[in-house]
Amino acid sequence: MTPDLEKARRENLRWLILLALNSAQPIGTSEQVVLSAILPMLPDLTQLELRRNLDYLEERGLITLTGRTTQPQWFCKLDRYGIDIVEYTVECEPGIARPAKYW
Repeated sequence: MTPDLEKARRENLRWLILLALNSAQPIGTSEQVVLSAILPMLPDLTQLELRRNLDYLEERGLITLTGRTTQPQWFCKLDRYGIDIVEYTVECEPGIARPAKYW
């Protein structure tokens, strides 16, 4: 059985987005700042790929997106449940490559 590299990339990207937004607490930040934070780890990341995964995280109730229809750039903010995921206070359902807690 071969590993699904695209799935692994998506799940890893979602974790990196959550970490970037956690660093921007409590205000949140623009998608461009999130993109620049992740580009060193995923140099071929596109704005479209980032937006698809931001959509996914919003649908799961982990982040809030504003400016989708009114601004050229989206603004992202971690929600309460997203903070809990990053802080390991709740279980993480499949779809996000959160590393196992080691402490």
